[in-house]
Amino acid sequence: MRKSVAVSFMTKHPKEADRLRKIVETFSEITLTVVGDFVADEFVFGEISRVSREAPVLILKYREKTVVPGGGANAVNNLADLGVSVLPVGIVGNDEAGRLLLKGFRNKHVPVSGILKSNGYTTPTKTRILAGMTHSSRQQVVRVDREPEAEPDRNQKRELVLAAREYARASDAILISDYGYGAATPAILDSIREKGCLDNMPVVLDSRHRMLQYSGVTAATPNEPEVENALLMKIGNDWPQLCSAGAQIISRMKLQSLIITRGRDGMAAFAGNQKPIDIPISGSDQVADVTGAGDTVIATFTAALAAGATTQEAAHLANYAGGIVVMKRGTATVLREELLHAIEQSPAITRSH
Repeated sequence: MRKSVAVSFMTKHPKEADRLRKIVETFSEITLTVVGDFVADEFVFGEISRVSREAPVLILKYREKTVVPGGGANAVNNLADLGVSVLPVGIVGNDEAGRLLLKGFRNKHVPVSGILKSNGYTTPTKTRILAGMTHSSRQQVVRVDREPEAEPDRNQKRELVLAAREYARASDAILISDYGYGAATPAILDSIREKGCLDNMPVVLDSRHRMLQYSGVTAATPNEPEVENALLMKIGNDWPQLCSAGAQIISRMKLQSLIITRGRDGMAAFAGNQKPIDIPISGSDQVADVTGAGDTVIATFTAALAAGATTQEAAHLANYAGGIVVMKRGTATVLREELLHAIEQSPAITRSH
């Protein structure tokens, strides 16, 4: 049963919008290292032709295919489009998906020397089949995932650590994007941290399945189901329960900052012992596609922290970016100009409980 909570809205002062704008305008002055699992998001589009005689399934007439960066590679892509100098560290296979990811990075002038190319590794690829009638919107009908049979080997992980250490010396923050494929793990982060490579540097984490296994992290950006799975609890629409969950994550991981994304309910931001803030979704709640939105959120949040933003300021910017990207089809990014326009168009709002 959902608890009813009295909620009121508070709008930020125009001076705070000026502050957010200035933070975004300094993105071009910062450099971030991204250590992550790089995924290829493949979209295959077709038109419904007829029903097959072989089985009760639709036959699609193939139209086109696109491959865009997903997972940690999507975070890299978002940072590049926000104007940040980004240094990616990861691994791809010597396959079509891996080559397309590298080509995409080069086209955006993102250096690829920190990305290992391995003949024995399969680039994680998520193929989404989308079907529709002519001149109608297309719906996803099935997703096929191709995954590596094993994590990167010991030598490859060592190379990833060395590349990350080298990049960290030139960076203002490090982003860890752990999708469970082995290129970004608690052990890899611990190895990168040796010899003081990450001293006084923000380390921001997005981990799908093992968030609580990380130590020495500055901030994390889980979604609500990930928090529920980590703490073995149900949050629902219970704000006090959400606050309790956030406090537990902050305490157990010794974080300075935490944002919990909540889909159409926006996000909650936590900063140490300060009172949590509840931020409603930016823009329309009639979303087009949530694919990759979490990557956009952590990219924007990390860039803002590296630029000197407070947790609350970084959360508002990440919320603006998330609201923009979910209105785009497929795995998408947010341009710095779009983020600045969103700040101009609508004030930052919080809900008070």
